Amino acid sequence: MFRRILPPQGPPRVLAQAQLAGSVGDGAFIVCSALFFTRIVGLSPAQVGFGLTLGWAVGSMAGVPLGHLADRRGPRGTAILLAAATAVAVGSFLLVRSPWAFTVAACFYASCQCGLAAARQALLAGLVDRRRRSETRAYLQSTANGGLAIGAALGGVALQLDDRTAYLAMFVMDAASFLVTALVLRRLPVVPTAVPSSPPSTAPSLPPSVDQNAGPSDAPSDSAAPVAPAVAAGGPRFAVLRDRPYALVAFLNMIMLLYMPLLSLVLPLWIVSHTAAPHWTVSALLVVNTVSVVLFQVRVARRVTGLRTASRLVRHSGVVMLAACAVFALSAAGTSAWVAGAVLLAGAVLQVIGEMTLSAGAWEIGFDLAPSDKQGQYQGFFGSGVAIARMLGPLLLTTLIMGWGAAGWLLLGGVFLLAGVAMGPAVRWAERTRTPQPEAPEDTAREITPQMLERDTAEPETAPVRRR
Repeated sequence: MFRRILPPQGPPRVLAQAQLAGSVGDGAFIVCSALFFTRIVGLSPAQVGFGLTLGWAVGSMAGVPLGHLADRRGPRGTAILLAAATAVAVGSFLLVRSPWAFTVAACFYASCQCGLAAARQALLAGLVDRRRRSETRAYLQSTANGGLAIGAALGGVALQLDDRTAYLAMFVMDAASFLVTALVLRRLPVVPTAVPSSPPSTAPSLPPSVDQNAGPSDAPSDSAAPVAPAVAAGGPRFAVLRDRPYALVAFLNMIMLLYMPLLSLVLPLWIVSHTAAPHWTVSALLVVNTVSVVLFQVRVARRVTGLRTASRLVRHSGVVMLAACAVFALSAAGTSAWVAGAVLLAGAVLQVIGEMTLSAGAWEIGFDLAPSDKQGQYQGFFGSGVAIARMLGPLLLTTLIMGWGAAGWLLLGGVFLLAGVAMGPAVRWAERTRTPQPEAPEDTAREITPQMLERDTAEPETAPVRRR
């Protein structure tokens, strides 16, 4: 079982340890935050909702510039800084006494979270061979789900005690978890920042010069070669904002990510108000989702061998998500609690299959279509879909499902299907705007080994890459 959770030794294992530390704190925060701010601080649900919505809106915009900072100053140092800043942001919630203070703290917290996610993705891209990025990302996702489950269990104790001291202890633990994350990230080797090549003077579509920080381009069977946008070399400061094909791919991924509020918000409300299933079904569905991701996400990710298989998995995800929504709609029929529970369980199984196939395909697409020297800003832009889904998903999905019932479920499933099917053409368009990157010289493409983690990593991250 542990082989399915723990990645190989070396940087992947260290990244997983950092992910585990932060996700344990996040699990406790997610479970306790709403009741802490309403029952202890005294904010209204509307004030909490507004603050979080604005916070994630700001966070979604902060991902690109903070990712660009990781590109220019080094992802390792930027990730360490943002992990420490996230700890400070969590601590700032303890000082909240008014709605405006909560909104400011929420903006600070969401910005740090989105920036940290972008920097960690750039760090993964710089330390892990491109053929193993999706698999490594799957290990990190499994580790994160395990950590969230542990944190949620600890948060459940605080909910049972339901007093100020217990809630404060969870917030302190969350802040401490991000300090531990920063310390763990220090064990990683420095990733030298890539030196962008000079822009071509007359032919922007010519292949860019060799990225000396990239590994050999051993392309998978369904992808001819690594690709990079033509704007990568000497392009504008925030090149991702002008990359329309990548923006379309990120938009479609954001639509697919609207599944995120289903288990945490929409299904609990649906089960209580529209089905005969017992209320503990909510917890059972969450357990099914978490355990499934921990056990099977890596296996699903291994099916990805390039952009073609990644697009296919996203398309399959759209089909499975439609089926899941149709099954959830059926759960309202009849009066038998056991039948309703069984139908909901079947829908949850379909939903988690769609979630895992989407994740595996989207990771490959997000990484492979981004230029090697701009992974930070591109991952910040691609990852903004998570923040937007968190921001808009609850309002959109509760209005659609709770207001329209079974028809709302089917409409949502149709949206998932359309986005999944559209991903293939969008990826092919993006591929056509990229140019194959020449292979880097063999002696400049060193694979990072566990022994390298023991070396002194105090050298500045902004040191230029040695060129031959």
